[in-house]
Amino acid sequence: MPLGAKPVQQPLEWYFPNGGKVKFAHLEHDGTVFDWQGSQLPLIVFDELTHFSKSQFWYMLSRNRSACGVRPYVRATCNPDADSWVAELIAWWIDQETGLPIPERSGVLRYFVRVSDTIIWADRPEDLPRQETPDGIVIPPKSLTFIAASLADNPALMAADPNYYANLLSLPLVERERLLGGNWKIRPAAGLYFRRAWCEVVDAAPAGLREVRGWDLAATEKTEHNDPDWTAGCRIGRSPEGVFYVLDQIWERGSPQKVRDLIKNTASQDGKGVAISLPQDPAQAGKSQALDFVKMLTGYRVSTTTEARNTSDQSPTPSKLSAKITRFSPFSAQAEGGNVKILRGPWNTRFFEELEAFPDAKHDDCPDSVSRAFAGLIAPPEPPKPVRLNLMAR
Repeated sequence: MPLGAKPVQQPLEWYFPNGGKVKFAHLEHDGTVFDWQGSQLPLIVFDELTHFSKSQFWYMLSRNRSACGVRPYVRATCNPDADSWVAELIAWWIDQETGLPIPERSGVLRYFVRVSDTIIWADRPEDLPRQETPDGIVIPPKSLTFIAASLADNPALMAADPNYYANLLSLPLVERERLLGGNWKIRPAAGLYFRRAWCEVVDAAPAGLREVRGWDLAATEKTEHNDPDWTAGCRIGRSPEGVFYVLDQIWERGSPQKVRDLIKNTASQDGKGVAISLPQDPAQAGKSQALDFVKMLTGYRVSTTTEARNTSDQSPTPSKLSAKITRFSPFSAQAEGGNVKILRGPWNTRFFEELEAFPDAKHDDCPDSVSRAFAGLIAPPEPPKPVRLNLMAR
């Protein structure tokens, strides 16, 4: 190494000849910060600050101290997230109308003191009100700046991976605005992940499609006093040229037995050439249900995978909603790029309405089934099983 540093694999530390040390670690939970009690850290670096909580950041800032002669400082990278506490912290550097960084403020230092979770800002340290601790110690101001950057500011990455820009362009609108445009205000909303105008409606699909029927399961019957989720099944095909065709979408509300009958009958109608993808709840009951479905569908190509599910009638938690958006985004990107066609059918209107309402609508069964079918198509197809021949000589 040019600086003479030696690595120690566990616990991921580098030691330098002059006695310096660099350590790589994580903050898995808010309580993990207490592992650092008593530490003196001249430099703290956060990779993707929006992934850390507000309490983690401010506690670790209290460990940013040293008597080694290095003035303590913090560095952090981040991508835009409108709902992160970081958005509030750097609000002065961001145009609150457009969500984009204000060019002339990029890199400008501001000063603050933070007392009882309240931040007081000023353009100059002398403009801040004098703050003292109960024992009369003056609280010195700290400085903060935000430096806006885009992909164009990283020529090394562009040279090493010229396709990265194309990858960002292929993202759905919200992620593209965040990661490529640097927008701190854009949020997931109805109409941003799907629009019917993106997709051509066709009267026939070509032969030779590789097809998957993806299911989102529910098992509650509709009554006068409830509005349960639907069991939804979406059938999508992919042509050899890479064009996706949404061939069918079905919905059903009913008892567990009614759902079983629906899946079995639909498999029979689709035929054995259509693969079937089913969700599996991570609990033991979910494993048993998955095995039951696989047994029921003997002779068909069936796969089951776990995913986070919302089991209440209330809106999904932010983490579950984020997971749903993540799963839907690959299909969204293909649709926006004009690479998804819809087979004309009586189900089209409802299909369009539910996808355009995602993720704001109460029910997202149809988008979830689309995500599952699409994921099955973009995964590499299973290789054919070898045929074993038993030859007997006479």
